[in-house]
Amino acid sequence: MGPTAGILVQLILPRGAARFPRMLKAGIVGLPNVGKSTLFNALVANAQAQAANFPFCTIEPNVGSVAVPDNRLYLLSELSCSKELIPTRMEFVDIAGLVQGASRGEGLGNKFLANIREVDAIVHVVRCFDDPDVIHVSGSVSPVRDAEVINLELGLADLTQIEKRRERLKKLIRTNKDAQIEDAALRKVSSVIEEGGAARNVKLNEEEINLTKNLGLLTFKPIIYAINLSENDLAKGNDYCDEVLKLANSDGAEVIKISAQVEAELVELGEEERLDYLKGLGVTEGGLKSLINATYRILGLRTYFTTGEKETRAWTIKAGMKAPQAAGVIHTDFERGFIRAQTIGYKKLLKAGSFAEARNNGWLRSEGKEYVVEEGDVMEFLFNV
Repeated sequence: MGPTAGILVQLILPRGAARFPRMLKAGIVGLPNVGKSTLFNALVANAQAQAANFPFCTIEPNVGSVAVPDNRLYLLSELSCSKELIPTRMEFVDIAGLVQGASRGEGLGNKFLANIREVDAIVHVVRCFDDPDVIHVSGSVSPVRDAEVINLELGLADLTQIEKRRERLKKLIRTNKDAQIEDAALRKVSSVIEEGGAARNVKLNEEEINLTKNLGLLTFKPIIYAINLSENDLAKGNDYCDEVLKLANSDGAEVIKISAQVEAELVELGEEERLDYLKGLGVTEGGLKSLINATYRILGLRTYFTTGEKETRAWTIKAGMKAPQAAGVIHTDFERGFIRAQTIGYKKLLKAGSFAEARNNGWLRSEGKEYVVEEGDVMEFLFNV
């Protein structure tokens, strides 16, 4: 690997398609007036979502993409004197507020539930602040109650899906082994949901997962509770925050503390002012970075890099992917014709100061088809066209 590392994978794109043709997508959900649209507007600064103080101000789902902040990109691009820097991107969907009865179509529930089916992860915004000027749809602030309203509606929608699917499977069960396995798996999932649990917490084997995943169950999607706090409570949290943490621990969910109002104010500040403002609040990073990091953790995602004079670029992969699969994220032909990968961890590359010095130190490795790509690897793929 030399100073043109990363150019090879950009020069030849003969045929085929990328393994992940769409961006990672997270849906922002919650009851009306918990701060979803304010948060969305802040996360996606150029979004035009309406953030008014009344229910259902978001009728159509607002969608916006953001660059995934990663300081490693800048460091690698400086080392390679890259002409272009390309981060990975993530898409946020601001989904209108769900209410009790959504699974039966209340409050435009059917439309909203359909929007949730399209996302990879659910960001569940829970209001954990008191403010008499901001109306609460239930008349009082109770974050666990609010969260359970949403979770219940998602569970009821799943039970309806499961019931319909099992009814169709009845004709196949006697003669089709896959149908038997799928029906048994759905029966297990249904019993857990009926007890107030979620499909994501049901222990299914790989075959059962493959047979049931096309049903698109809502409670199978990983969830991140975004605790929406006041500016004064952002650093240390409050009693409401503690309640949500207990709920999340029982559900195996990720939790982040965030202030939608603070995020909205950060949009108006420059980089140094932003850092000073956050420091003054007693926090080290903004909500966008916290949310993206939580999404990557809960989905089991990793990042590797290609870098050279033309560009430095970040690529998102699933944890455990081997080198050929990682190459396939760039282009399917790279996976089909994979020969080997020239690899080095980004820290060692930065420590070496150049690819030539990394090679002299013996830090540049040649990895084959069984190599599992690690977080922060810098890679160049050699392949047959």
